[in-house]
Amino acid sequence: MHPTRSSTPDLPAGTVLSPEVADALSTGRPVVALESTLLAHGLPRPENRAAADDVEAAVRAGGAVPATIAVLDGVPHVGLTADEVDRVCADPDLAKLGVRDLPVAAALGLSGATTVSSTALLAAAAGVGVFATGGLGGVHRESVDTFDESADLTALSRTSLVVVCAGVKSILDVPATLERLESLSVTVVGYRTTTFPGFYVADSGSTLDWSVADATEAARVFAARRELAPGAVVVANPLPLDEQLDPALHDRVIAGALAAADDAGVRGKDVTPFVLDHLHRASEGATLAVNVRLVLRNAELAGQIAAALAEVAR
Repeated sequence: MHPTRSSTPDLPAGTVLSPEVADALSTGRPVVALESTLLAHGLPRPENRAAADDVEAAVRAGGAVPATIAVLDGVPHVGLTADEVDRVCADPDLAKLGVRDLPVAAALGLSGATTVSSTALLAAAAGVGVFATGGLGGVHRESVDTFDESADLTALSRTSLVVVCAGVKSILDVPATLERLESLSVTVVGYRTTTFPGFYVADSGSTLDWSVADATEAARVFAARRELAPGAVVVANPLPLDEQLDPALHDRVIAGALAAADDAGVRGKDVTPFVLDHLHRASEGATLAVNVRLVLRNAELAGQIAAALAEVAR
């Protein structure tokens, strides 16, 4: 089967849908979007390639079709073939593309992995209502001085889809990020909890006003949100306590990673990949194992929510 060029008005011209994704969307079957930045910049090689297959398998286990999103030679792809996943995972120079970078990549025929913001944009434009990731971007520590805040937050305020995550990345200012999400009117619910997860650990120290008990409730919240106004529903899915990173190790390696980034003069979008690599080495691989585990859990839950959303829509 050959890839399908999308004619959906909201998608960039020439966007390619994989045959499976195109068929699922045309027949109303559930689809879950996956970002490619996790593969290209969030996980080390060659572990990232095996993780790519495992994450897509987790979406299928949840009852949905996976749609990994990337830009290849200037063309957005919603759903990747095995060869295209190979390419994303193998290229050490693949660009990191947020929403602001998409027009540059399109105009100049460049390739790149999509972040949360650009994945959400392309997914929603394609008609994909659910997106699974690891952790969201947010307000960085010391943002009062640096004004460093992820574009994920404003993108989610404008984009209608469910985002399943394990909170925000541990290197961020969690309370400030939750305040910004509230200011931007992004709906945030905990999955079977009112404790906001801390990515590698189950408890970030912040709480939530609302929770959902199962995938059907999450789908119903999103269906109601979609009727009211544009914007995302963030479903925060914590790791079980017996699967989280040891909290003492977590605090130690995070402090060390942030200090190393500061000493190296790393700024902006380069901070996250630098810190993730430092964490992997400092924890002797423990953070990598937890990162993969939480993404798999989020992917399966996202598949369940997408399947429930398909039922709600009928």
